[in-house]
Amino acid sequence: QAQLVDTGGGMVQAGGSLRLSCAASGRTFSNYAMGWFRRAPGKEREFVARISASGISTRYADSVKGRFTISRGNARNTVYLQMNSLKPEDTAVYYCAAGPSTGYLELGQPNYWGQGTQVTVSS
Repeated sequence: QAQLVDTGGGMVQAGGSLRLSCAASGRTFSNYAMGWFRRAPGKEREFVARISASGISTRYADSVKGRFTISRGNARNTVYLQMNSLKPEDTAVYYCAAGPSTGYLELGQPNYWGQGTQVTVSS
């Protein structure tokens, strides 16, 4: 059974850093685009970042551009989100996602979702 397992969340002070990881298993995800979404308390889930299957193309939400970096592991079945200069407004549950192309992610319609990992940034 195909699944995504996301880890690495935690509590950090404003200005700090965290690195989220997503491990894919159960099928080949190396030809899938992967990305991250988040849902803050009382808000709808929003797109954060995505990376193409090749790892060459990336895109970020304006709110995280310049602070977050998405990357893929060598086997391309893992994806990471390095989050620097964290702000209290980054507090959310972060979800890994995968889809057949980057368009699926940018439309918020991936085929697979991780279970979510909590990130809390204190001021």
